Amino acid sequence: MELLLSGFIMLQVLCFVGGYPNGAPTGACEDMMPRHSGVLPQPSAAPYTLLTNTRTFQPGKPVTVTVTGPEYRGVLLEARRDGSTNALGSWKIPPPDTKFLQCTGNPQGAVTHSNTNLKGNTTVYSWMPPNSTSPVYFMATVAQQRTIYWLNVRSITLTTESPGVSLATGASARMAGEKPLLVLGICFLMLLVLQVNTV
Repeated sequence: MELLLSGFIMLQVLCFVGGYPNGAPTGACEDMMPRHSGVLPQPSAAPYTLLTNTRTFQPGKPVTVTVTGPEYRGVLLEARRDGSTNALGSWKIPPPDTKFLQCTGNPQGAVTHSNTNLKGNTTVYSWMPPNSTSPVYFMATVAQQRTIYWLNVRSITLTTESPGVSLATGASARMAGEKPLLVLGICFLMLLVLQVNTV
């Protein structure tokens, strides 16, 4: 009887410390909790940063995201807008040891780990923006191991890039480079006008 009781207790303990080595469950999409039974997120500041290759986004142009910091085993990564827990846009081909996670009805709404192999600064995620003008940011849960993870690792906020604005900015930059020629041309014309008036 003691052996049976010991076996039952051991089974309960193993179930209690269960995690998700093959990726976050879809139930984690909104609160981004990894559902590691009996384990709470770290209260300290995360040693991770979400870096993007740009500060703006434009529909149809991919944005790359990198989780920088110590190597990690687990991840849940989404794009969001302020005031919403819905996953935005869609992720492109997930890097090795990761996979898509269906969030907000989108089969490519999030990316999560597919195993507990180490991932690091060379793991780059690629996201395709939706047709939207609302600013977005990236949110992640990052796990160094099953019992050590951080919630709410957040990137900078990205704003939309208007094609007209970027063209105007480019034109302004060209004008700034051409200003000395413009000033010289105006001075030359003024000299010609003065000469004509004095003759």
